[in-house]
Amino acid sequence: MRRPAARPRTALAALLTALALALLPAVPAYPAAAADPTVAVSLNQAPKGGEITVSGTGWKAGALLMVLLCGQGTPERGVVGGTNSCANTDGRAATVDPRGAFSVKLPVVAPPKPCPCVVHVAGVTGQQDVVDAAFTVGGHPDAPLPDTAGDGRLAVLTAARLEGSSGVLTWFGAPPRRTLVLTVGNLGTAPVRDPVFLVGTAHGVLAPQDEEHQWRGTVAPGQKARIELDVELSAGAHGDYRVSVSHGGKLLAEQPWKVGRPWGVVLFWVLLAVVVPAALFRIGMVLVDRAGGRNRDPVPVPVPADADGPGTTAVLPWFLPDSAPSENSQTTRKGHS
Repeated sequence: MRRPAARPRTALAALLTALALALLPAVPAYPAAAADPTVAVSLNQAPKGGEITVSGTGWKAGALLMVLLCGQGTPERGVVGGTNSCANTDGRAATVDPRGAFSVKLPVVAPPKPCPCVVHVAGVTGQQDVVDAAFTVGGHPDAPLPDTAGDGRLAVLTAARLEGSSGVLTWFGAPPRRTLVLTVGNLGTAPVRDPVFLVGTAHGVLAPQDEEHQWRGTVAPGQKARIELDVELSAGAHGDYRVSVSHGGKLLAEQPWKVGRPWGVVLFWVLLAVVVPAALFRIGMVLVDRAGGRNRDPVPVPVPADADGPGTTAVLPWFLPDSAPSENSQTTRKGHS
């Protein structure tokens, strides 16, 4: 007698299964992110003046990437010399979509260094990975890569930090200065002598401006060393900056730097805007007073005649002429007396 009760349960299960199958197509099927980000170019070789499409997958969604065409680089060794070997003015920025992919058009220009060339893709915000794809610029000279560090390989052992503080002159627009301090270790099999580091400062989404800093010393295999590199911004700089350091074409560390606004300069311009108009106003009033004094005629002052003859000083009465006593009143007073 209980078998008929199982039919509603079977019907309910079938209905739920059908609803689940109906809802499956509405769920977006995003591909799983790759373990490492990848970069691909539409053409392996193109002449100067052309254009290629650079795409990639496996990147972090929403990350901002900088795409550059660089010389003296290979996918294995990276870009020797850092972004100084790249055509920075013709670079392009790309934003990773929710699927972890991106695509951008890149003009083919002559990089400042000879080939072998690569398309250099580096994360600016959200992801700091760097991937290089081989590319050949038609008609551009080719030269072997320089041997920079041999088998030595430097790596950062502790987090980089900026030391120092701003002085009073920085408050009035002097260039802000800091010292980038980091500890590196040699993970290779050969010593690294007098390594040259590229210290870059970037503001916003612009590509970093790299400067070479040579550290005097030798880092033996398996040893570590404390590196101190001076960093200086331009006069009047303020806002959010990023300080990066790289060696042998590989990014070692990156540190944010928030630079305060030089309020002394603002105060100077405010005072200048108040003092100069006030001074001009006072000068104008003085000139107006002088011009008005020249145009006015002098008013003659009546001088009473000398009653007692020349050589005597006339004394003005203290009363008004209308209120002076008459002669009749004086005679009457004498008669009564």
